[in-house]
Amino acid sequence: MKPVVQISLDLTNIDEALETAAMAMRAGVDWLESGTPLILAEGLHGVRALRKAFPNIPIVADLKTMDGGYLEAEMMAKAGATHVVVMARAHEETLKVIVKAGRDHGAKVMGDNLGCPDMVAGAKFCEDLGCDFVIHHIGYDERRGIAARGLRMPSPMDQLREVVQAVNVPVQAVGGLTLEQAVRCPEYGAPLVVLGAPLTIDADAFKTASGDLESSLRLICQKVHAYGDVKVGR
Repeated sequence: MKPVVQISLDLTNIDEALETAAMAMRAGVDWLESGTPLILAEGLHGVRALRKAFPNIPIVADLKTMDGGYLEAEMMAKAGATHVVVMARAHEETLKVIVKAGRDHGAKVMGDNLGCPDMVAGAKFCEDLGCDFVIHHIGYDERRGIAARGLRMPSPMDQLREVVQAVNVPVQAVGGLTLEQAVRCPEYGAPLVVLGAPLTIDADAFKTASGDLESSLRLICQKVHAYGDVKVGR
């Protein structure tokens, strides 16, 4: 699989999301993500606005679905999302129905193992129930809370190779990665590189980060795309 660069629009208003998305597209980003803050603030309107502005670009709706899987996926797909996110810690029936909704409405399903006691088992659970992708995810609150206690902050890189080796679907690593780590994800067999807080979005204010973000994104995209085909699965 050719590597994909995805920008997570973890913003709270449509105008800023559209502006940041346009900049990301100029830099060479492949996928847009309507991040959870944007979905909470703007809901379907945010996804519709992204779809109208970028009619041919994949859009991930980071719903973090825990229940009501069919309806949530159906609504987002009809609004223009091409990918929806369900949590591995949801009931297996939720994963089953969201996968069915994805098939019915032309959306891919990404299973997120955030908070799983066994992250590798959580990833495998998602694949076994039909998810098209796995998100290996160390959560925002978990990272910050552990760091605040003076302990080493966990990273998705800690078990990324194990997760990649456990499943046969493409894997994305999320959660506090440095730019260098994000760019190296394809080396671990994880071809989906996501850029969000704190790389491109201010992790405290949830606004677009300052500095020459477009040039940085362009360089990141060039480095990630230079990997060529990435072997997926065992």
